[in-house]
Amino acid sequence: MRAYSASSEETLRARKLLADWAGEGFLSQAQYELLKRETVPDLRTTNIYLRLVLFVFTLIIVGAAAGLFFVVFLSHPSEQTTGVVFLIFALACYAAAEVAISQGRLYQYGIEEALAICSIGFLCAGIEFALFSGGSFLTKPDAAQSLVPAAGAVFSLWIWRRFGYSYAFLAAMIFVIFLPEYWTSSHSGQHVIVALFYATGLVGVAAVRSRHRFDYLDEAYALVEALLWLGIYLTINLQLSSLSLIEQWWGATRVVSEFARPFYWTTWVLIWCLPPIVLVRGIRQKDRSVIAAGLIAAILTFVSNKPYLGWQRHTWDPMLLGILLTGVVLFIRRWLARGPVGIRQGFTAERLSGKDKHWMEVGSSALGLLSPQSITPAPQASSPDFRFGGGQSGGGGASSKF
Repeated sequence: MRAYSASSEETLRARKLLADWAGEGFLSQAQYELLKRETVPDLRTTNIYLRLVLFVFTLIIVGAAAGLFFVVFLSHPSEQTTGVVFLIFALACYAAAEVAISQGRLYQYGIEEALAICSIGFLCAGIEFALFSGGSFLTKPDAAQSLVPAAGAVFSLWIWRRFGYSYAFLAAMIFVIFLPEYWTSSHSGQHVIVALFYATGLVGVAAVRSRHRFDYLDEAYALVEALLWLGIYLTINLQLSSLSLIEQWWGATRVVSEFARPFYWTTWVLIWCLPPIVLVRGIRQKDRSVIAAGLIAAILTFVSNKPYLGWQRHTWDPMLLGILLTGVVLFIRRWLARGPVGIRQGFTAERLSGKDKHWMEVGSSALGLLSPQSITPAPQASSPDFRFGGGQSGGGGASSKF
């Protein structure tokens, strides 16, 4: 079912581990060069920067090609014709992605990723225009129109399973959010349906992941499990998933009219119970992604507790939260450092991998691109009325007007 062979992906994983270990000094240069020659992949890869550039350029090319096709061949098409053309584009993009992988041997190269993403967008747009005349967003939705997000969710899951793109799984989770509004008008029912979808996916992923604990798929399944835990948490935290309640965060009133009071207070209990469960799961599995999901959920619980209870928020609340988090981090770090050889039950405060450093460098570069003015100040415009002068004499005995 995977587009890549297991041996190819294992080779890429081993090569990344070798670079990581060599960068941290666990391997000598001679050992690294020897093992590197023994792990030559048959797939073409690139760095994250060129990958993003190729991804964006491919999106632009596909969009421009689709627009040119409509301008040249279909100047005034009907909505059904537009839908059929979009479905053809979806098939063409997916076929091009398959060819780029099978013939070009591209692996997370940006080009095939953009083609796969375009196929999802064209599929949803094609179904929307062909079956519902593009009007489901303008009229009251019914159950039949749920086919659009359902198709998007299913096809996104296929892209994730076929090519291994974790963001395709995230896209499927986003599509699921729009399904319940076609089935029920109850806000409480919509939250429950989404949470049940995510919980079902979590059970399935946990069952499948147990068979891949020590191979190249474990990291991918770990990230997916963390996304599902966060999805369940965000769904049951009504202060984060309900826009009408977010508007009241800085007010003193409590808005619960959107939900029944028993349901509202049940979710308040759940947002306090779920983070410890996620943390215990991550610690037992020694899974950094799941632990991170549990920590994020715990922080969000502290942040949304006052709005849940209807208490007034203050400007110093973030400062108090920062002091609390800093104290917890320092305590855990010192507690781990006091263990035998700085290790307690397989955990240590020492950095054993260069992945964190790599992603921090990527994040710093991204922030630099997004906010260049905060790093390099803009040149100050000079006043047109400013004139040099005022000296008594110029150089070489010249006057001040020289």
